[in-house]
Parts: sequence; C-alpha cells; structure tokens
Amino acid sequence: MANFSFSPSDSSIFILTGIPGLEADHIWISIPFSAFYIMGLLGNFTVLFVVGKEQTLHKPMYLLLCMLVLSDITTSTSFVPKALCIFWFNLKIITVKSCLTQMFFFHAFSTMHSAVLVTMAFDRYVAICNPLRYATILTNARIAKLGLMGLIRAVLFALPLSLLLRGQPFCANRIIPHTYCDHMAVAKVSCGDITASRVYGLLMAFVIIGFDLTLIGLSYGMIIRAVLRISSKGANQKALNTCTAHICALLMAYPLGLFSSLSHRFGQGITPHVHIILSNLNYLIPPMLNPIIYGIKTKDLRDKVVKYICRMYSPHGTDFKPA
Repeated sequence: MANFSFSPSDSSIFILTGIPGLEADHIWISIPFSAFYIMGLLGNFTVLFVVGKEQTLHKPMYLLLCMLVLSDITTSTSFVPKALCIFWFNLKIITVKSCLTQMFFFHAFSTMHSAVLVTMAFDRYVAICNPLRYATILTNARIAKLGLMGLIRAVLFALPLSLLLRGQPFCANRIIPHTYCDHMAVAKVSCGDITASRVYGLLMAFVIIGFDLTLIGLSYGMIIRAVLRISSKGANQKALNTCTAHICALLMAYPLGLFSSLSHRFGQGITPHVHIILSNLNYLIPPMLNPIIYGIKTKDLRDKVVKYICRMYSPHGTDFKPA
C-alpha cells in the first residue's frame, strides 16, 4: 500500500477512512464490492444496449427501465470508484470541493431513482386499470417529460445539501468515517451549527420517501382493487405478474435506504462498520439484481437479450428464435 503524507488539519481536504474498524480487511471487502459493481455495470449496460438496438422495445415501459438503469449506474458510480481507491491504494484524501460535489451527485441520482420507481408504479396502474387507454395516456414523449421533471426535482432537492455545508467551518480533525461523502457524515465534521443541515436532511428523507411511497401505495391500492374485480383467476395472476419486477425493485430500494438515513441520525447504538457496509450495499445490490429480475420477468426483454447473446457466440451469427 502506498503511504501519503498529509495533515488532517488542512482546510482544503477531508480524509475518508473507508470502513472504520475493518481497515485491515479492506482488500477482502473490496472483492465483493468490485464484483457487485462490475456485474451491475454489465447487466445495466446490456439492458441499455438491447433496448437501444431493438425498435420493438421503444415503448414507455422499457424507456422507464432505461431510466432506472441509468439512475442505478450513476448512483453507484458516484461513490464506488473512490471507495475502491481507498480499499486498494489507501487513497483516503478528498478535497472539500470534490467531497461536496460527490455528495450532490450521489443524493441527486438516488433521488432520481425514487422518482423513476414512482413513475413505474403509475405505468403499472395505467397498464392494468386502463389498458385500452395505455397507448394514449403514456406516450414516449410523456415518459420523457416525467423523467425530466424527476431530474429537476432531484437537482432542486439535492443542491441545498451541499450549499448548507459549503460555508460551514470544519474541525481540525477532518476525518469522515465512511467510504463516501454522505451528507450527515460530512455534517458531523463541522464545528459550526448544523441544525439547518440536520433538519433539511431529515425533511428531505421523509418528504421524498414519504411522498413517493404514498403515490406508489395509491397506485397499488387501485391496482389491487382492479385485480379483485376480475373474475378470472388466470387474468388475476397475469395482471399481478406484470408488477412482480417493480415490487422487487421497491423492496430493494426503500427499506434499507430509509434504515440507512435514520440510523445516521438516531442509531447511536449501531456499530459504525455495520451501518456503513449496509449503506454501501444498498446502492450496490439493486443495480446488480434489477437487470436480472427484469430480464427474467419481462419476456420481450429476455428474448432479445438471449438473441444477442446467441448471435455473439454463434459461429454463423444466426438469430435465436425462442420457443
């Protein structure tokens, strides 16, 4: 490992420790971290490639999937490379500006991820409750507008997190016990009054997660009501199956994310390395599993992926025709 000389009191830098208490195991921890990240990139870029190449997949559902994929890629990429530099090369120094920039992009992309999940819930509601009007209600142009609105919301909510800390005085001991510049982890290094940052961060977590979960809950409430009105058991099952992948994405995104946010503020009894590992896995596991889940549960996407894989390895380049 390379050793670098630096002063912790340098006003222009922070020191990211990685996972406190497990520094000796950083190399071993980096193995699953890098594996999850690489597998996530491969799976997500495969989805983007297949959807981009296939005209038949240029539909609202798959455009939303591409938005989910992009938010997964950008969220994990905003912190994993730096975390791996800490694990592999002991490069713990990060400038204050770089830290606040990383914080902004990380929180903006994760907020965008939540907005995409809400839009996907609305997509499932329209597909099941108003199937005959689906093509007129959810056009590609409308999906693009909803995606832009989600991006604008993400930027507007994430920007104050960095701005509130930008003018704060930071203590001489500028060590952040984390793998990335999480908002509350950076705020705790400040010697000034961080009440505004604490309140805004908590409000942001509850407003975004609470508001988004409320909209998702309303969508699924109406979906369940519509499904219960269907007399055919087979039709019931088919309707619910179209929501399975989205429900899996929700279960991976929200519970651990809410736990991570609250434990930073109220979880004094939680061992730091447990909190930090769970916080990292919250943004590594879903990007790895979402392409697999959607590939398995979405027949059109699965068939196209298999076709490209078979074409890649077939000596004659023949297309695969699923049964």
